[in-house]
Amino acid sequence: MPVNDETCQWRGWRAAAEAALYGPDGFYLRPEGPAGHFRTSVHASPLFAEAVARLLAEVAEELGGPDEIALVDMGAGRGELVAGVLAAAPAGLRVRAYAVERAARPEGLDPRVTWTAEPPSGVRGLLFANEWLDNVPLDVAQLDESGTPRYVEVAPDGTERLGAPVAGADAAWLARWWPLREPGERAEIGRPRDEAWARAVSSLSAGLAVAVDYAHTAAARPPFGTLTGFRAGREVPPVPDGTCDITAHVALDACAAAASVPCEPDLVAQREALGRLGVSGGRPPLETARTDPAGYVRALARAGEAAELTARGGLGDFTWLLQRVPGEGYCPA
Repeated sequence: MPVNDETCQWRGWRAAAEAALYGPDGFYLRPEGPAGHFRTSVHASPLFAEAVARLLAEVAEELGGPDEIALVDMGAGRGELVAGVLAAAPAGLRVRAYAVERAARPEGLDPRVTWTAEPPSGVRGLLFANEWLDNVPLDVAQLDESGTPRYVEVAPDGTERLGAPVAGADAAWLARWWPLREPGERAEIGRPRDEAWARAVSSLSAGLAVAVDYAHTAAARPPFGTLTGFRAGREVPPVPDGTCDITAHVALDACAAAASVPCEPDLVAQREALGRLGVSGGRPPLETARTDPAGYVRALARAGEAAELTARGGLGDFTWLLQRVPGEGYCPA
């Protein structure tokens, strides 16, 4: 039966994605979790969690070595990152770990992890959001032939049509962060992500908030947007029926501006961020192969994993947004 107004419920992309990802039997609430469909940096190598553990230790030192440091894992999936960080944390570092996720707590997760639907309020430490913001649903706008930005509406089978003109706060966001200039150009209205990030950052009383995602800035917005789907490791058309992930790159510069903190944000490529934390894809010295063959093989494997995490055209192209939250007795240079 063809799609028409009588046979289909048309909705904006934000409402459609919300239902498809987080509604009853939604994609992100399925037992297999995100790891069943795509490979993130967390799944690629334990080096990623080890790097986050080093960052957590740095934040603890900046905070003056509190008795306990908070680790808040936003969009925790099935707890892979928070578990890896706890396993890699330096001896003597007391960590209060939180996994923030809509799905149910997985069996067998480290009992030290508090599983929660919302970030804890007033903690001091590191808030880390790896590939979380790209799954905060948002609306899509397209410029019509008359030069008016309109909401894009979608049917359950992925068919699209243009709806009402973009208005209010969404129109203001587009004008500031992603103005459309030619008919047919599209934008993903990032206001819900700005608000989600601002809420997450405000939960820290002091520390560092980090968001990691494929991203773009005002200097280079993609003219037709980035909305897409993923299923079983492959990119597929974005169909809001609950069978695939629905994602779009993040306007991280807008997110940074939405967080009301006085410290300047830092936007860097993952390859640079991980390099600062000691992750290098360089080959171990060949001399090691003669003096310590087993050690050389292990070092070579780690170098290969590091190369994947930092590769251009791959995981290394993720952007890290780092925002420090000053608090009583803490205001880093």
